Order: sequence, then structure tokens, then C-alpha cells
Amino acid sequence: MAAATFDVERLCAGDLRVAAALMRALDDELPGAREALAAIYPRGGRAFVAGVTGSPGVGKSTLVSALVTVVRARGERAAVVAVDPSSPFSGGALLGDRVRMQRHVLDEGVFIRSLATRGQQGGLSRSTAATVAVLDAAGFPVIFVETVGAGQAELDVADATDAVVVVTAPGLGDDVQALKVGLLEIADLLVVNKGDRDGADRAVADLTAMLALGARPVPPIFKTTATAVAGAGIEEVIDGLEALRRAPLADRAARRRRQAARQIAAIAAEQLRGRAHAALAAAASGDPLGRVINSVAERTLDPWSAAESLIAVLE
Repeated sequence: MAAATFDVERLCAGDLRVAAALMRALDDELPGAREALAAIYPRGGRAFVAGVTGSPGVGKSTLVSALVTVVRARGERAAVVAVDPSSPFSGGALLGDRVRMQRHVLDEGVFIRSLATRGQQGGLSRSTAATVAVLDAAGFPVIFVETVGAGQAELDVADATDAVVVVTAPGLGDDVQALKVGLLEIADLLVVNKGDRDGADRAVADLTAMLALGARPVPPIFKTTATAVAGAGIEEVIDGLEALRRAPLADRAARRRRQAARQIAAIAAEQLRGRAHAALAAAASGDPLGRVINSVAERTLDPWSAAESLIAVLE
């Protein structure tokens, strides 16, 4: 397949047709997409990226939609990267952007992109960071990344965003215990959504008490009702995000350096994994790798030692 070409200048000038085409190409790993990403990456870095994560059923999509409404009312454009489960048939996202956020469909100041996890763990899609980079280069000042809703496993969002909003809700069983240590440790803001339900105030109090026992400072905790027409507590959450957005440049730079190190490691691991699968799939019984596979299958060699042999071959 011939490599596609993308007009980088038009994209960086805000042409969303070019941006959408590049995002699709990156998600499908088409020829030419990676080169275009490399060209636009130095043109980004200005957007404020907020991740929204939490267990299924807490109302993350509704909350993100309400947050976008406030951002737009304050005069800024906003983009949403919504990560959904994959279809077992097509591999695409099971939920579509029009279904998620009907109120923003006709707003030219809002761009919503749905991504499928395609089996990726950690609550994000493999192309989430690339999609955010495209939207950043296209000039969106605020980008929300909504994770798939797998609960505790959704820790990768901390490596892809400038701030993490962890969402819970009362009435979902033991709502505070549902927020395991991992999610609490990455939270920059905590939101108890569906705040009009019984038990919302108790959930806020329990979270405050639980976090007070930890070593790190207690992040701000908000109670919201995102389903109301005007919403309740949404402005306060945006104010909390704005405070993080105004953090000292040195703090943001240090966070982005940590993120860059983890992103490089994750991308390198994924690429090595792909090369390893290809090498092992192509190995014949008489080849060195084929003999290693046979040895592990016959239990004359342990798989850890075999993996070291594979790494040596790939190097």
C-alpha cells in the first residue's frame, strides 16, 4: 500500500479534515501516518490534557459532556478522546461519538473522537497519545481523555494527560472501596458524581477520611450532578482543573518528563512485542528460535531464559 501524505501546515492551521484523516490513519497504522506524526509533534505541547477515569456506571461520559459545556461557555474550544470497548467483529469502538454527546454534535468548537481499545490494557487505546498529539497540533487548547471504564486497571491515563480526574458515584455497592489504591494515587481531582443520590455526602466524607490516612496530600474532592440541565458542581471541577493548568511551568515540565520516559518505554515494549511475535511465528523447527521454542515446549528450557535468547536475536 502506498504511503499516504498529509498536509502538515493545513493541520497545524486547524484543518480538522486533515486532522481526522491522520487520526484514522494512525489508529489503523497506515503507511505515512507515523511520518506525519513526527512532523507535527514539535508543533504541539500547548494543550491542557485532562483524563477522566473511574469504574463503569459512574457517569464519566455525562460528566465529560458537562465539562465541555462549561469550557465552551468560557470561550475555549475543546476536544474529547473517548476510549470505548472494541467490537469483537469489526475491532472498532462499540459506542460512537454521536451517541455519547448529542448536545455537542452541531458545535464546531467541539471535536469528539472515539477510539477502540483493541485489547489494550490500562483503559486507553494504543493510539490515544498519538490522537491527543494531533488534536494538540490542530490547536485545541483543552482536551479531555475519557477512559474505557475498567476500574483499577486504568492507570495509563496518568502517562497521557496533564491532570487526572477520578470519578465515583454513590449507590454502586461499596463505592469508596471500589476506588483501589492505584486509582487514588494518580488522582489530581476526585469527583463524586450523581451527587443528588442518597449517600453522596457520605461518599465524600469517606473519601476524605480515607485519603487523610495516606502519605500524599488529599486532592480536591467535588460532588457533581452532571445529568441536570445546568449541572451542579461542574463549574467547580473546571475551576479545579484551571488551578492545575496554572501550575508552575517547572512542575508541568517535570510531570511531562516522567510521562515521556514511560511513554517511550511503553512504545518500545509494544514494538519489541510485535517483532517478537513475528519472529516466533516465522521460526521453523530447525531454526535457532525454533529449537528454543521446542525446548520450552518439552520443558528442557525455561521460558525466561528463552526470552533472553529472543531478545539477543532481536538486537
